[in-house]
Order: sequence, then structure tokens, then C-alpha cells
Amino acid sequence: MDLDPVLLRAFVAVSETGGFTRAARRLNLTQPAVSHQIRRLEEQVGRALIRRTTRRLILTDDGEDFLLHARQILAGLDALAQRFRPSPVTGVVRFGAPEAFMGERLPALLCRFSRAFPAVRLDVHVSTYLDLSTMIAAGDLDLAVVLSTAGGENGGVPLRRAEFAWVAADNFLLPAGASLPLAFHPPNCINRLVGVAALEATPIDWHIAFTSPSEQGLRAAVRSGLAVAVLMRSDVEPGLRLLDGDYGLPALPSADFVLIRTGGATSPAASAFGQMLVEMEAPEADSAL
Repeated sequence: MDLDPVLLRAFVAVSETGGFTRAARRLNLTQPAVSHQIRRLEEQVGRALIRRTTRRLILTDDGEDFLLHARQILAGLDALAQRFRPSPVTGVVRFGAPEAFMGERLPALLCRFSRAFPAVRLDVHVSTYLDLSTMIAAGDLDLAVVLSTAGGENGGVPLRRAEFAWVAADNFLLPAGASLPLAFHPPNCINRLVGVAALEATPIDWHIAFTSPSEQGLRAAVRSGLAVAVLMRSDVEPGLRLLDGDYGLPALPSADFVLIRTGGATSPAASAFGQMLVEMEAPEADSAL
């Protein structure tokens, strides 16, 4: 039996309003048109769904059961229509994020945004924090996530707190009197800037033993026992350990992942993406984008 959703809506309207005239006003139809739709529905079902009296309409037992299913079907159809309704938002969103921010949630966000706004093209750049800030300043990106150690960037929205830490392999051991080997990203990385600034205020003898632009490359060097690195506390995984005060290493500052945007007006597409990112990362944050 292939039931017409138009007939289902007429039946639900009659049931909820208690009459054909009121249902007709809700559906913007005439009363005879609604009566005709109910007759067609009962013919298709082969059951009486509504019992008419001189004063009111009463649902039959079959009508009560049918109403429950009709509401479920219409709710499912409405949800389906909402899911695949063409979005009026179009254009391109140029978004940048550092590798350390990607994690598991950001790919899910990209997928969710693409489904919600199929007419918008995402252009995603994965780079260092300082490079991303430069691209924002140059207008090459609409939105970017950067790390700020100074309480947040101007006009940025804090997403979540990041704690820097000295990290080494579980089996790492520095011989007495030896220089401390370090693994860093290239010079334009905030992890390196934070680590070097902290070390220069100590008498620790250190050297750079490994350099990689890749987060995975850095982790591989640390896991091998080759060097110590500055990573996020939240990123310490099995096989790695925190060096809290070991070898005289100084404490490191915390930072904030911050969402920044290019100057000037933000496009509706970029605003929608920024809002979705803020809601995913920090529901309590001020929705400034």
C-alpha cells in the first residue's frame, strides 16, 4: 500500500484540530477538499479511521493506531527533506589548521559541514601556527586555528586550552654530563619557540638532534629514544612519558587554540563553518563568528 503523504497530513490535521473546517484552515485548503482527502485515505486503507457524529469527530480504534504511525512517517519524511534540502549558502571556505589540532573531531566536522552545505567548497590547509597566521594576515585564508600563548589573538575565539610539556620515550635515559638531544619542528613552529625560550633561561646543555615538519615524524623520533620534544600533554600516548622537572627541564607555559579570521566581512559560508567549529570545540565559548 503506497500512502500519499498529502493524505496523511490531512488526517493528522483533522485529528489534531478536531474538525474538517479547522484542519482546512491549517492546511490552507477548502473544507470539501479535506473531506475528500480523508475519504480517499480510508478507501486506500480499507478501514474507517474517523467516526463522525453531529457534534464532533472521533477516531476509531484503527484511527488511533493509524495516527501514531502517520505521525512517525511524516516526522521521518520531514527529517529527510531537511537533511537534503538545498542550502542557500554557497561559495568557498578557506580554512587552515595545524596538524596537532586535526585529531579525530576535525575530520568529522569537515564531513558534517559538507553534508549540511553541499554547495560550499572547502579548501583546507594544514600548516604551522605561524604560517597560518601569516596567511590570515595576507587574506589567503578565511579562518584558521592557531596557538596563542598571550591570552588569545585579537578578535579570536578561544577553543580549548593546550598544555605544553617535555616528552620522552619511556626508556629514555640521558647519561650524566651529556647534552640533551631535542626533536623540534622547523624554526617557525610555536612548540620550538616555547621550548627554546624556556631552555635559554637555564644552564642546560642541549642540542637539536632531529628536525621534522611532520607531527608524526617528531613522535617517531621521540618514541625511538633519540630525543626529547615539546608536545601537548593531551597528546602523550603509550610508550611516552612526561619529563616533569627531570634533567632540570623548566616548566612550560600553557596556550590556547584560537580561531581567527581574516580582516573585513566574513562570507556566510565562512561564518557558518566558524560557528560549527566553535560549537564542536567549546560550546561555552562566545559565538563571535
